[in-house]
Amino acid sequence: MSKTVADIMVPAPIVCEVPGTRNDAINMMVRNKLTGLPVVRSSDGMLVGIVSRRDIFRKFEEDQLSLIMKKEIKTITPEATIEEVAEIFYTMRIHRLPVVENGKLVGIVTPTDLLKIISGMKTTLTAEDVINTTCVTAYQDEPLTYTIPAMRISDVTALPVLDEHGDLVGIITDRDLFDDQVKDADAMKLLGITDDSDLAGYRNVLPLFYAATDRYLQDDRKVKDFMITKPMTVFKKTTLNDVAKLMLNHDFGQLPVHGTKDELIGMIYDVDVLKALLK
Repeated sequence: MSKTVADIMVPAPIVCEVPGTRNDAINMMVRNKLTGLPVVRSSDGMLVGIVSRRDIFRKFEEDQLSLIMKKEIKTITPEATIEEVAEIFYTMRIHRLPVVENGKLVGIVTPTDLLKIISGMKTTLTAEDVINTTCVTAYQDEPLTYTIPAMRISDVTALPVLDEHGDLVGIITDRDLFDDQVKDADAMKLLGITDDSDLAGYRNVLPLFYAATDRYLQDDRKVKDFMITKPMTVFKKTTLNDVAKLMLNHDFGQLPVHGTKDELIGMIYDVDVLKALLK
């Protein structure tokens, strides 16, 4: 008997409530090291939306959570099949799928839950079979004043970095943009962050705060000052089960893909890998 959503979902997920504020959601994300949350109505617990850290910083001028969250959201039931979930993630390219019964939230599913299944499968599909997005790159000597807006406009959280010869020399993600020992008291105050004991959660929101408030634009530092050098990559013939294992073992949501001549041919994302579960 094939698995259903009930078998893999995280039950009773962490949520935020409306009425509520932007900073309520940010605090919940920071404390729990999350990048998105279902939103429920405080009066009856009914699911009314979903909010991600990117939603918050796209509408940073808004304070009320009801004006920031996505209200038109896709949901699924506990009885749905794994294949149905994979199809939704793969085609819609979303990263959170609330599980509901009678309008009430009972769980949540993410691509990571499905990667665990794929990592144990046998599949002939490879990285080159599923790459389906244009790869946006950065140049190692370009200033962050260019790169940060490019990431924001392209709606990506990671960029492969090339040198003057077009060779892959690094990768930069929004989490790399600040050293994990940096604490910005002004930012924390503005974001209403009351618990600064866990820098991992703080780093999930700090770079987007800087991008939203243009505070990066006062900086003359370059991409090479922040990029991860010698990034982990996969080859175009790497099977999807092996890609899934790498993503799970290293907590990656994306990986650069090399061709036969070691050239960069694109990026593979966690939702791309889910094609392994489709017929």
